Amino acid sequence: MASIDRNVLSDNFKPSNYEIALHDLEFHDTFNYKGTVKIEVQVKYPAKEVVVNAHELKIHDVHISVEGVESQKASGISHDDKSQRTTFTFPSEVPASEAARLQIDYSGVMNNTMAGFYRSKYKPAVEPSKSVPTEGDDHLMFSTQFESCDARRAFPCFDEPNLKATFDFSIEIPEDLVALSNMPEKAVNKSGKGLKVVSFERTPVMSTYLLAWAFGDLEYVEDSTRREYNGKPIPVRIYTTKGLKEQARFGLENAYRVVDYFSEIFGIDYPLPKMDMLAVHEFSHGAMENWGLICYRTTAILFDEQHSAAKYKNRVAYVVAHELAHQWFGNLVTMDWWSELWLNEGFATWVGWLAIDHLYPEFEVWSQFVTEAVQTAQQLDSLRASHPIEVPVKDALEIDQIFDAISYLKGSSVIRMLSNHLGVEVFLRGVSDYLKAHAYRNATTRDLWTALSKASGKDVDTFMDPWIRKIGFPVLTVAEEPGQIGLRQSRFLLTGDVMAEEDNTLWWIPLGLKTTDKAAGRPTDALTSKDTTIRDIDESFYKLNTDQTGFYRTNYPPARLAKLGVQSNKLSTEDRIGLVADAAALAISGDGTTAGLFTFMSELVQEKNYAVWSQMIASLSNIRSVFAENEAVANGLEQFTLKLVSQATENLGWEAKADEDYLTGQLRALLISAAGGAGHSATIKEAKDRFRRYMSGEQQAIHPNLRLPVFRINVAEGGKEAYKAVKDEYSRTTSIDGKEICLQALGRVQTTELVNDFLDFQFSDAVKVQDVHSGSIALAANPKARDALWQYVQEHWDIVYKKLSGNSVVLDRFVKNSLQRFASHEKEKEISEFFQGKDTKGFDRGLVQVSDTVRGNANYKERDEKLMLEWLEAHGYTKP
Repeated sequence: MASIDRNVLSDNFKPSNYEIALHDLEFHDTFNYKGTVKIEVQVKYPAKEVVVNAHELKIHDVHISVEGVESQKASGISHDDKSQRTTFTFPSEVPASEAARLQIDYSGVMNNTMAGFYRSKYKPAVEPSKSVPTEGDDHLMFSTQFESCDARRAFPCFDEPNLKATFDFSIEIPEDLVALSNMPEKAVNKSGKGLKVVSFERTPVMSTYLLAWAFGDLEYVEDSTRREYNGKPIPVRIYTTKGLKEQARFGLENAYRVVDYFSEIFGIDYPLPKMDMLAVHEFSHGAMENWGLICYRTTAILFDEQHSAAKYKNRVAYVVAHELAHQWFGNLVTMDWWSELWLNEGFATWVGWLAIDHLYPEFEVWSQFVTEAVQTAQQLDSLRASHPIEVPVKDALEIDQIFDAISYLKGSSVIRMLSNHLGVEVFLRGVSDYLKAHAYRNATTRDLWTALSKASGKDVDTFMDPWIRKIGFPVLTVAEEPGQIGLRQSRFLLTGDVMAEEDNTLWWIPLGLKTTDKAAGRPTDALTSKDTTIRDIDESFYKLNTDQTGFYRTNYPPARLAKLGVQSNKLSTEDRIGLVADAAALAISGDGTTAGLFTFMSELVQEKNYAVWSQMIASLSNIRSVFAENEAVANGLEQFTLKLVSQATENLGWEAKADEDYLTGQLRALLISAAGGAGHSATIKEAKDRFRRYMSGEQQAIHPNLRLPVFRINVAEGGKEAYKAVKDEYSRTTSIDGKEICLQALGRVQTTELVNDFLDFQFSDAVKVQDVHSGSIALAANPKARDALWQYVQEHWDIVYKKLSGNSVVLDRFVKNSLQRFASHEKEKEISEFFQGKDTKGFDRGLVQVSDTVRGNANYKERDEKLMLEWLEAHGYTKP
């Protein structure tokens, strides 16, 4: 093999072009298709064997030809399922050549697992074209998903990211359907019996995982860039199955603007002649950045101004920007190997938020970033079972579990930290230099650091290396003395039991000290030692990690945290979010106290910012979840939550004003949900009345933004009748976001009988595999349903595994989200014992993360249960 630290194909064969032709597609029973791929390869030295990647394909015939030498037919074809490699043996040695041609005739299956070349079911919104294939009562569309290692499911290939080549693609389909691929259509030729062959222009040099094709009963909306590229604007289209294209207008408006924005800030024009996007009815991820043909799940690209909840508008805008960022960062320049996946995903995440901040400053996306991205990343990275941003990957088949909050969200968070330190303009100049230097090739993390160091004049590699190559992140502990503060960094673990050998990383920590103008003490801009002292500090006010740009937690003395609560008017939105999140995490680990968190939050009762409320409610919900089994504590926490949210909920009311901004609408939905969940009687009464009217046909009774909170409250309060009503709504809704909202609401059921009914429903054909996790997340977060969910998983594991194991991403997501909310050492042991001896490939890392999380919750519960009850009693939140 070519590398001792990577299990890769031989470096003897280097592809330069693939010519792929698919034909004889069967639209019933087996869903088989036939294909021929002709691969132009460089042969470095003579060999009798050629090894390619193939998975779930049948190889029928293989020839290799070299100019001046007679073509050879393979005398042997052997396949290794575990490595997904096929070996072709030839009678004579294939001589070294710059231009050999390997031709493979094969057949495959258009599967239903959302990987490779697959089919998606949907219900047509309008009368479909005559030849649209069907399966049962559903119609079908067809598309591909190749990242990370599934191009080999569609055609034999050298399926590694640094084996780049060009691609020529053609496909035979019914005449009344539409085919798409990365490049524009080249020719359409009738092939008889109502079929046509559609061929496409040659792609640029790119990795196999970025190739894509699709076909179906499609229509599109179109616009074009405002900038010109090679003398003319670039057409931008969003394709949908017929009847849905008008819901793509908002996504389209973002798409052409973002293409122009990225072309400007990267200093490199978008390099393809068109930009197509496609809404796919079944999709395992949110979207996939195929060069020139981005594929999305429907809720990530479609938005109905009249009927969709506004939060999906934010989602569409962001996901479009994220995927378009990949057209440069990932597609034009690709990571050298999967260990550096973060180069693709971390950067695309950060610059996606940057683009949305540019287009929609009213969204205040950086506060949203701190609430969602930073906190999600820190939650995972505070576990022993986390991993470095740049994680060693020996076998590419291991990579799916690395598409997680570390690669995406910790990666983007440290990029935000770095760009803030260097200055965004300098940072982007370095990124542009990096892209230009490595265009159409592969690159490494060190290549990016080199470009940024040159642009900034700073040694980026040295101070960023621990953030990328080491596991975990630090907590900065503050000790106060008169006129000065002492700072000490150490690794933060949610379980609170860091051992000495786990605490040997020295992080570069930007201190970001915010204080009064009269303060004499100023630190250097970063902590580069284990500890330090800052003298001449103004004790009246100071805060570290301004705007929460540093990826670390800060542990203040209790009195200082309480004082910062009183001084919240001096803090930015991001500061307030960070203080709540840090205090909550430190309470769980035992480095802080829940009393300190509650005292701080009590000072924020007049808060008006959505993102701050979102963090407070998320932190409270987690605490309520941990202590749910202690009735006295649970009741006290409910009363505390009720007091915290009541005034804000009542002030905001139910009716949106005509000129209301996006964030106010989001805050209303959040507070109504929280108040209803804490027993606010007026909110529950109003939610029940609106629900009754809505289910009676008065659609205007519930604003689209309020469907989820109203449905949740009614499922929790309304028993079987409300449960059945929302379940029926799931079946009849035509709103793009409707089914997702119903599943999230149904998870609020209160009895084991309804939990089991809901889970039977989730694992029936009524719910798509891509959506199973939505209901399970809600059930796991529901203390009345959590045990029944776990019991169901144990008793029906064969059914669960059969439905979800076709796609390891989906199975891993389900297992983690279903089991990580427990707070009992007994449950952690029970979960571990249940999976012992079972095939856990694809979610073994997730199981370790579940164990770590449950142990941390259990430790927190045992340590703080008595103290919390005392605090709640002392402050009047428990019944006498």
